[in-house]
Amino acid sequence: MPAAAHPTASVAAAVAAELERHASAVFALMGNGNAWFLDAVVRRGAMAVVTVRHEAATVAAADAHHRASGRLAVATTTYGPGYTNAITPLAEAAQARVPLVLVVGDRPTAGPRPWDVDQAAIATAVGAPTIVVSRADPASAARRAVETALVERRPVVLAIPYDIAHLEAQAEAAAEPGDRPAQPFLGIDAEQLALVARQLVEARRPLLLAGRGAHLAGAADALRSLAAAIGARTASSVLASGIFADDHRHLGTAGGFASERSAAAIRAADAVLVVGAGLNQFQMRFGDAFAPDARVVQVDVLEGPTNPRVDEHVRGDARLVAEALVALVDGEAVARHGDDGWAAVGYGDVTGAHRDRAPGEPSAPDGRLDPRSLFHALEALLPADRVIVSDGGHFIGWAPTHLSVADPERLLLVGTAFQTIGLGLASAVGAGVARPDSTIVLVSGDGGALMGLADLDSVVRTVRHGVVVLVNDAAYGAEVHQYAVRGVAEAPMLIDEVDFAAVARGLGAEGAVIETLHDLEHLRAWLERGDDGVFVADCRVSRRVVAPYMLEVVEAATRAAG
Repeated sequence: MPAAAHPTASVAAAVAAELERHASAVFALMGNGNAWFLDAVVRRGAMAVVTVRHEAATVAAADAHHRASGRLAVATTTYGPGYTNAITPLAEAAQARVPLVLVVGDRPTAGPRPWDVDQAAIATAVGAPTIVVSRADPASAARRAVETALVERRPVVLAIPYDIAHLEAQAEAAAEPGDRPAQPFLGIDAEQLALVARQLVEARRPLLLAGRGAHLAGAADALRSLAAAIGARTASSVLASGIFADDHRHLGTAGGFASERSAAAIRAADAVLVVGAGLNQFQMRFGDAFAPDARVVQVDVLEGPTNPRVDEHVRGDARLVAEALVALVDGEAVARHGDDGWAAVGYGDVTGAHRDRAPGEPSAPDGRLDPRSLFHALEALLPADRVIVSDGGHFIGWAPTHLSVADPERLLLVGTAFQTIGLGLASAVGAGVARPDSTIVLVSGDGGALMGLADLDSVVRTVRHGVVVLVNDAAYGAEVHQYAVRGVAEAPMLIDEVDFAAVARGLGAEGAVIETLHDLEHLRAWLERGDDGVFVADCRVSRRVVAPYMLEVVEAATRAAG
């Protein structure tokens, strides 16, 4: 019996109707190419339209909204320059494996105009497939885009040709049950898993390292049970911060953001089980994170390991693998030797090891703020119910190491996968829409903030209660610390001092220049009033204080240069 047909509507409305089944918000900047789509979204009323001021912000905000809520990310721009403006955050979403649908205008069905570019080729170049809508299949095209994004965890470009968006869609058959993208590999090699379980039981100092993939798979409970069963110390990637509780076995963030004591404990492990973490160069501290003789097992749905240091790759769903390992070890390791192996090397109790960091001085030798003491003070000052959003830059070494979060969806670093800056303000918009009842804390540098400055307006308009911490060192700090120290001309790395607090007040926020720790009283007083709105703290920090992770970057670059 043939499938029932959908009632007809415009092409744009058919696309909107399919997307609204999976998304609650569309992050948008209107232009010729997406005007009819946004008209359909507004008229249908099922998805909120959150407007931003730059096309890059549409994708970055949608990306952050997904990371903070788990919902499908949806963004929209016009064709041509609007679309190309959004490519950097699209590349970030592809590398971070974010399920996102970018609805864009496209060349007319009659063919390209003189100003059109090959949008599909550009998307392919950054890792995003393109699905072009026709009058015959707008709903099914949108459905394929959604399912590809969700199943494959990647961004998809959904292109609507300019000349058909407002036209009536042709009646199309409902999707057949089997018309779905292939599901990811979820099988488990029982023999391999039994061997891994035996290795964990026999290890004297097992370490369990969880990444964002473990959180997304719902593996947290099983991993906590597994850690208890084998007497493991636990650690997480920065994007999985909060997945483990601060008990006597937790070492906090691994890699370049680890404290000295935590890093030493991680290196003392003789067996490392990595679940849903990418093991990039920063996670691996450029090869120094684990002891040379430690056995490293990586669990991921990807076909192979993500780092040559991995000794064994277990392909499977993080939660299913963790649950199977819990059943296989059955507390045998703890019964055999408890915490003796860790205690023997001085890490029997590591309570608070990840917070064991230099508190810094009230001010740096140049008289500007020491960022360590600044963020130490902010940890106590900022509300506990908070979502930390960080832009990219040298300062990224301070917020994830000094500001605590309750779970992985409360620390958002949009831009780190592609190593870009300038997406912080847009990311705060997405976080604010996803978590309106929490305080959104954006940490940005002066360089990134100036790059995305138009969307400070978007933050002021959309974030119910937010604090913007501007780490203002009057420079592109990462470049100063990596290249000026090696003799590269410093002048292009410097930025004239900007009064971000004054700019913020001009856009309707409150703000203050923070030159001393005492100046944080301005922020304290604002927080105590409990008013809705946004406060911009323009913190004048020293660029003489270098984050530990940056010292590792410089050392690795120096080694590579011979």
